[in-house]
Amino acid sequence: MKFSWIYDLPTSLQVKSYLKTKGISRSLLAKIKFHGGKIEVNETEVTVRYLLKNKDTVQITIPDEAPHETTIPIDIPIDIVYEDEHYLIVNKPFGVASVPSQVHPEGTMANRVKGYYVRQNYDNQVIHIVTRLDRDTTGLMLFAKHGYAHALMDEKLRAKEITKKYTALISGQFNESEHGFIDAPIARTTDSIITRRAHESGKEALTEYWIKESFPQATLVDIQLHTGRTHQIRVHFAHIGHPLMGDDLYGGKKNEWIVRQALHCRELNFKHPFTDEIISLKLDYPEDITQWLHQQQKVNS
Repeated sequence: MKFSWIYDLPTSLQVKSYLKTKGISRSLLAKIKFHGGKIEVNETEVTVRYLLKNKDTVQITIPDEAPHETTIPIDIPIDIVYEDEHYLIVNKPFGVASVPSQVHPEGTMANRVKGYYVRQNYDNQVIHIVTRLDRDTTGLMLFAKHGYAHALMDEKLRAKEITKKYTALISGQFNESEHGFIDAPIARTTDSIITRRAHESGKEALTEYWIKESFPQATLVDIQLHTGRTHQIRVHFAHIGHPLMGDDLYGGKKNEWIVRQALHCRELNFKHPFTDEIISLKLDYPEDITQWLHQQQKVNS
């Protein structure tokens, strides 16, 4: 895979320093140097110490990635929302973990995407997950299709330049303001490696919400995370007495329509790091939340 730029600075700079400004890490630079890649200036191969001059054309060739044999490809279709040569965005169903683990060694989204890469015969088949979701959370999940694309998206995540918005059904009628924040640090619980709690000993966590519609049993809310703590949405709404419907891990109750935490990653927005295009994606509600809403509208009509 090749990438090129026109050097437009008035003063000279070493190639390695210039590539750092383009998000090329030390490890990726080492891979280019020692594993079949190439650095060229004006179509001539150079070392990383080469001094660039204004208007020079810099081109790098990144070698293909060796596949991770530990991620087993499986032949289960994926719901593709967006794809280009750098990124893949899918609509994750509930009941599917993001990555393999001892509890879920196969059948995860990583395994499904690896199967898709194999079927497409892509050169790079390493799985790079940029944004992951809990096993029973549905919605938009972002994969990078090569290591450089992943590194650039990680930079955007750290700079909070990727916006994810969720929709949830929270238990009970939420009688707070239509728009607000939940600001409470999140820590591990003392008796479990899975659950989390709102506690002063934890890490800073901030959740923003907008009330969309209220019903006797639950409230439909839109949510944006301003930090990325484990189970953040689930913990925060349980903390204020409104656990997510169906989230029995944090006190929410299931019903005939909702049998998992009613949480859906509905929107994803970012500026594409390679094309500068604004990528703005939005999904419909998932089937279970849609059915529950229809049922409530029938009851209240």
